[in-house]
Amino acid sequence: MTKWARRVLVVEDQPAMRALLCDMLAHRGFETTAAADAAEATTAFAETDPDVLLTDIDLGSRPSGRELATMLTGLAPHLAVVFLSSFPAAAAGAGTLGPPGAVFVSKLDVTSAEVVVDAIEAALSSSAPSAVPAPTRSSPLAALTRGQIEVLALVARGWSNVEIARERGITTRAVERAVSRIFDRLGVSGAPGTSPRVRASGLYLAEFGSTP
Repeated sequence: MTKWARRVLVVEDQPAMRALLCDMLAHRGFETTAAADAAEATTAFAETDPDVLLTDIDLGSRPSGRELATMLTGLAPHLAVVFLSSFPAAAAGAGTLGPPGAVFVSKLDVTSAEVVVDAIEAALSSSAPSAVPAPTRSSPLAALTRGQIEVLALVARGWSNVEIARERGITTRAVERAVSRIFDRLGVSGAPGTSPRVRASGLYLAEFGSTP
């Protein structure tokens, strides 16, 4: 079995800091996607389904990192959040930051990669994702994130998008987008003869044998 390659969306308006963060995390086994502002981050989020949002609070424009986190966790409640700031916690208003479980790191304290990695691990623990199996490296499911595997498990169980939305606390439209991305990544969209929902469920069952 493979370990999860956790995906981090790094949002930082300073190019040097953005590159440094991505480099540090990549060398420690994370898959990173970089964005300079909230608009780029929203597009990248839709394309990559990250496990973690690592964002500066002040992005030089609106929406801020705090507003971005609120928006993205509304779409994906399992998303872990780490906030960065050039200021100490009190000056940055860290005590009032949301969402629940978000971790704050002052850039003044980023003296090594371990500081950022420890914050990410703490945020991931706070987000408390449900236990899901990891696919083998050669499996088609290896292209999916942890959150996508969770959704696919419910699809394979025969749940409707409405039922999945109710279970995960998100909108039906968000589930529709998530399911569509899963089908695209598995290469089952638009194939004639068989429903992509049936084909995707078959891939899940072939890998794991049963739904949780």
